Amino acid sequence: MTNLFISKYIVLIIILFIGVGCFRTPEEPYSIAKSATTASAMVVTAHPLATEVGIQVLEAGGNAVDAAIAVQFALAVVYPIAGNIGGGGFMLVRQPDGEAMALDYRERAPLAASRDMYLDSTGQIVDGMSTLGHRAIGVPGTVDGMMTAHARYGTLELRDLLEPSIALARNGILLTAREAEELNLARAEIEQVNLSTAPFVQMDPWQTGDLLIQRDLAHTLERIAHAGRAGFYEGETARLILEDQRAGGGILTQQDLDEYQSVWRTPIRGWYRDLEILSMPPPSSGGVALLQLLEGMEDQQMTADDLLTVPSMHRMAETMRRVYADRAAYLGDPDHVTVPVDQLLDSLYIRARMADIRPDSVTPSTQVQEGDWDTTESEQTTHFSIIDKAGMAVSVTTTLNLEYGSKVIVQGAGFFMNNEMDDFSAKPGVPNAFGLIGSSANAIAPGKRMLSSMTPSMVVDQGQIRLIVGSPGGSKIITTVFQIILHTLGLEQPLPEVVALPRMHHQWKPDTLFVERDRFHPDTLSALRALGHQVIERSPIGRVDAIWIDANGRRTGAADPRGDDHAGGY
Repeated sequence: MTNLFISKYIVLIIILFIGVGCFRTPEEPYSIAKSATTASAMVVTAHPLATEVGIQVLEAGGNAVDAAIAVQFALAVVYPIAGNIGGGGFMLVRQPDGEAMALDYRERAPLAASRDMYLDSTGQIVDGMSTLGHRAIGVPGTVDGMMTAHARYGTLELRDLLEPSIALARNGILLTAREAEELNLARAEIEQVNLSTAPFVQMDPWQTGDLLIQRDLAHTLERIAHAGRAGFYEGETARLILEDQRAGGGILTQQDLDEYQSVWRTPIRGWYRDLEILSMPPPSSGGVALLQLLEGMEDQQMTADDLLTVPSMHRMAETMRRVYADRAAYLGDPDHVTVPVDQLLDSLYIRARMADIRPDSVTPSTQVQEGDWDTTESEQTTHFSIIDKAGMAVSVTTTLNLEYGSKVIVQGAGFFMNNEMDDFSAKPGVPNAFGLIGSSANAIAPGKRMLSSMTPSMVVDQGQIRLIVGSPGGSKIITTVFQIILHTLGLEQPLPEVVALPRMHHQWKPDTLFVERDRFHPDTLSALRALGHQVIERSPIGRVDAIWIDANGRRTGAADPRGDDHAGGY
């Protein structure tokens, strides 16, 4: 099976690299499909090569978790801005018989971390310390997470799952226009914190179609393929990580690497219009906030024609405002603080929270506090959705936090490290890089997991999986997934159309209604401002990769037109 698998992979490389020169312009190194429909299996990821790797694993007899592991490592090669082995994430798995598990491989604070580590002598946050360089790095969880998932659900040999990524790193990938631009924009910061910037910085600016070869990363992946978890957290790779930490003034130690463990958790479960919602529990805020948003809209009578009207957008924004106030106050790592999940998801509580929403005016965020009952997060995350022929479904969101994380390249190992420490509340009540406010529940503590907005989710209808969904977008992930579910399930619109629709976002503080630039009619924005909304037009919100399964079992993949995302299957 291994030789057949590798042979298929080599054919893919020949088609993509030699065929590119024959049949495609330099501006389009890959063919990208934004939607696809199949009868058997479907993979949707942020990059066409990663999607193809997932499909190959499924065709070789692997299940959805096998494919997810292969895709995670492939994204570390082909999508280094967010795909990673130096970061972390969350995986939601649902078996065909309905059994569901949530894997938390979120990064942890180093044991030498302290609550006030990013404050100066006057108690003020030191600008950039939690986002750029070696002290911004949390203990990476991705490799442990993939090994943990493989031990429980994997069916193919680990070597088979990593071989495509090893070959991609060794032989090189062609950069898309978007990837070339992203590397050029990050160049100054990459140079600022690294002694050597190879292979991500070259003398001339990157251009579309340039070949990015990552030999050091190929060797790192080889060690993981050979030794599993020990190939990363011990031995040569660990030595390189710790040498780089010492050289850059970081605080990670071998004890941090030794003690890191992924955690299997029980998924958050709730209901929306007789549909079961599965999502991530804390330390992700995604599942709790998503179910609060859906419950807050449960009694609203909306049609597809109402979707982007002023009354509907106003109601959604006011619901978001209240949910994010609760997020700031109550959510954190459940292994370190008590998170009142049951109270937050109580339908009577949520309806009471929404009772003071007025249809003709906004409630200023200064007047909205967390509920009473007797936070920078980068948009450079990535999500992928997979379903295999047997019906096993996987929804994964993974990240380095900001684009290319801390910008630190582990010297000799060839991969970026995260800057997830910025997702803690460095100073409770003070916004992080994404404007999110946090409380003491998300304060820094040794070994603690930082709060996240990642929201890998699924929707089940009478025992049958219907929707697999997730998105990058930092604080905007939750509202993006909310809008996809609301539009697809509540209003019964086709998934590819929904993924392409314009999006909005409100997160309580700042008291701003964000809308995608040039996607809404000026009259709509004027009417929202007249109600009191502080409307700001901005760059695209989210990059959804989702799969819809119809009543006949056909799978439709929808890849977001906002990126290089690609849907494919067989």
